[in-house]
Amino acid sequence: MRLAFLYLVLIFFTSCKNEVSNQSEEVIDKNFAHIKYAKGFSIKDYKTYKFLEIKNPWPKAEKSYRYVLIDKENAIKSTFSKNEFDGIIIKPIKKIVVTSTTHIPALELLNTEETLVGFPGTDYVSSKKTRHRIENDLIRELGKNDGINTEVLLELNPNLVVGFGIDGNNRSLEIIKKSGIPVIFNGDWVESSPLAKAEWIKFFGVLFNKEKEADSIFNTIEKNYLEAKQLAQNIKNKPTVLSGAMHNDVWYLPNGSSTEAQFLKDANVSYLWQDSKGIGSLQLNFESVFVKAKDADIWLSPSNYNSLESLKNGNSQHAMFKAFQNKNVYSFNNTNGESGGVLYYELGMTRPDLVLQDIIKVCHPELLKNYSTHFFKPLK
Repeated sequence: MRLAFLYLVLIFFTSCKNEVSNQSEEVIDKNFAHIKYAKGFSIKDYKTYKFLEIKNPWPKAEKSYRYVLIDKENAIKSTFSKNEFDGIIIKPIKKIVVTSTTHIPALELLNTEETLVGFPGTDYVSSKKTRHRIENDLIRELGKNDGINTEVLLELNPNLVVGFGIDGNNRSLEIIKKSGIPVIFNGDWVESSPLAKAEWIKFFGVLFNKEKEADSIFNTIEKNYLEAKQLAQNIKNKPTVLSGAMHNDVWYLPNGSSTEAQFLKDANVSYLWQDSKGIGSLQLNFESVFVKAKDADIWLSPSNYNSLESLKNGNSQHAMFKAFQNKNVYSFNNTNGESGGVLYYELGMTRPDLVLQDIIKVCHPELLKNYSTHFFKPLK
């Protein structure tokens, strides 16, 4: 049955190249998903099919990736050039494999988590709902993202694999594509702002024919985020903030144009490196950090340390900071799922409104008196 259907797909996949141009005249809305912040993908609706373009799946990607989303009936009728697209995705999607924990919240918010049949690194999943499915053997373990167990994945025979790549070199994903299973890249992590990353829920919305639901969910997240940002702007006394920690004689902390720094700016705090340029991490020596931040009021996200003792044991110089001595050190590292996965790494990208509210609660507790943090906790 699968071979017969693949034969039909090949028929339209190898037909007249000019057909795409003809069908493009039927466009309903060239940006019907109303993407406001994200730069890495676009969606167009062509009545009988939808066109999804992934523009920046990883940093410095040399090409964009083009996909057609179409149902079986229209797929049989339609013709597309073999060289025109990177994949034909047949809907509805009943079985899916995703490869990053950041993909799981979108599935759950759209009530499509029951389609997830495989995941590489299930121990990193924190969500109670998805963990329940893992523990009941409804989601198979697939190994590691850069070395997916292709034998198990091909046995699952999903309709689609959502991958992510650091540079596009993933041998496992190439094997999966050659087997006839579409692979689509998700580049949410490449976006440069919290709301742009969160807007990738619309990527999953179009995959599952839930564009309106995705749009509504994002609008709520955006509203919550902007209201929290506005609330913080009224504060006059801004605490000074240090971030990161020492590793092998190098202190890593967020650059001034990074997403992490954007959160701190929107929370209206005085991040001591907010004027630095760049989206990655700064790499500094201890002396330069200590001179600038020894009296910082708050220390946020001290790498992966989960207690004051481990922070001190990691480097005794950490204890020299005022924030350490006053126990004003806060981390998301201790908010874990049942199998040890860090919830922030899974949910934080989809729910930046919660991240911002957490930081405001830590830095301006008088503004959110009845709010309990979702991710950040004081180190003890």
